[in-house]
Amino acid sequence: MAITKFRPCIDLHEGKVKQIVGGTLSDSGAIENFVSEKSPAWYAEKFAGDDLRGGHVIKLGPGNDEAAREALGAWPGGLQIGGGISCENAAGWLEAGASEVIVTSWFFDSRGKFLEDRARMLADEVGANRVVIDLSCRQVGDGWKVAMNRWQTITEMEVGLETMAHLSQYCGEFLIHAADVEGQCAGVDVPLVNLLGQWTGCPVTYAGGVRGLDDLKLIHEASGGRLDATVGSALDLFGGTGVSYKCLLKWNQGSSV
Repeated sequence: MAITKFRPCIDLHEGKVKQIVGGTLSDSGAIENFVSEKSPAWYAEKFAGDDLRGGHVIKLGPGNDEAAREALGAWPGGLQIGGGISCENAAGWLEAGASEVIVTSWFFDSRGKFLEDRARMLADEVGANRVVIDLSCRQVGDGWKVAMNRWQTITEMEVGLETMAHLSQYCGEFLIHAADVEGQCAGVDVPLVNLLGQWTGCPVTYAGGVRGLDDLKLIHEASGGRLDATVGSALDLFGGTGVSYKCLLKWNQGSSV
């Protein structure tokens, strides 16, 4: 059976590496869990040294381009990039060293209507295998809908297996933040993990609420190892006390499953 892998992340806000409470991000700022004194390149070099592939750099709002380029330059081909990605700049970010581009908001209009022609256009421009579709979502009723514009605008798109099957023609991977629990270290969105664990297509990375190894084990068991996961605010590299980076490296080697 496959093993749920820990994937690293570098979240950038106002040019610094931070961990924030995802649902609080707005033009006026965000609730911050951690602000690093270390540079984006320091994290990228650390992840490169341990060959931790498939991680992502996310630009949370404006003012992060220079920091993002610093991270990508420290590990060309080793990290994905997301935040403000469109067909106009995707190729440039790939040239800057990103392995793939991550896209959400550009695929929707201001009212949250999905613009399929844009998904097709981007896949044609850079290749579907270089595109990660971010289906980061918030709970609506008994299901989930994709949230765009820093998770503040709920779109028309429901998160489910049918949606993923349709969109998979335009991407090589999905990234799904559970925005309602992002940055809170309060546990994963178990029903969402159970749903995503039924997906048998392209790779999926889940993010949101992971507190430590027990939650990674939960994700692994619920998905049969088909979901990977990021660990943010709980990780000691980001000031957390839930789990150590060294422990997660051992997990990825299969010694903790």
